[in-house]
Amino acid sequence: MSKRMKDKVVIVTGGSKGIGRSISEIFAKEGAKVLVTARNEKEAKDVVESIANTGGEASYFLADVSKQDDMENMAKTCIERYGKIDILCHNAGIFPETRLEDMTLKEWDLLMDVNLKGTFLATKACMPHMIENKYGKIVITSSITGNKTGIAGLAHYAATKGGVNGFIINAAVELAKYNINVNGVAPGNILTEGMKSQLGDEYIKAQSEAIPMGRMGSPENIAYAALFLASDEAEYITGQTIIVDGGQILPESQFAAK
Repeated sequence: MSKRMKDKVVIVTGGSKGIGRSISEIFAKEGAKVLVTARNEKEAKDVVESIANTGGEASYFLADVSKQDDMENMAKTCIERYGKIDILCHNAGIFPETRLEDMTLKEWDLLMDVNLKGTFLATKACMPHMIENKYGKIVITSSITGNKTGIAGLAHYAATKGGVNGFIINAAVELAKYNINVNGVAPGNILTEGMKSQLGDEYIKAQSEAIPMGRMGSPENIAYAALFLASDEAEYITGQTIIVDGGQILPESQFAAK
């Protein structure tokens, strides 16, 4: 490892499993002090222990990204423990499936609260410290869904991710004068625990065959993209969202990927 994150402090929301866990572990391996933010204490503890076992430094904070007090306390806790906030990797999000004809207002609002409002609240909580220090990197996990593709049953999810991409662009414009970069990573189909349990082997096989690279991505693929955007090598990149999808959105049809 290059230790490109040596002396940096990073908050990772949704940092206890899937993509978030990989982000937490890879940033720690690169020398960052990591605050793993999650709702499940057992999972959060497991990540922190895993990082400690490989010589990294991390702690956890239990929070709901849709709650303003939780996000403000997250930022406050990070500063108390580590003295600063250099990087926010906002990864927390949910993707339950419900088709429009069955979707309730409660289900719609839940996605807006967690995925979209959560993005605003996490960013808002970390901004003051970054502005004061005239330095910050904000990397937000978006998605190709809602921005480049659509899936039946995920209209509410797609709407939130379309909103997230708009947020990234506008936040980047506002925060550039403070030397704060705001960027996103848009995963394609990534083989996480949630993907396996929610969509099943048949979907995974069919989707893999439609991706030009012939396989689904790994959480590490997304984590390394986030690592680049949070690094000083990306100091002149802001307001951009990198698609990491193995070429999934490129073919005109599933047959063109063969």
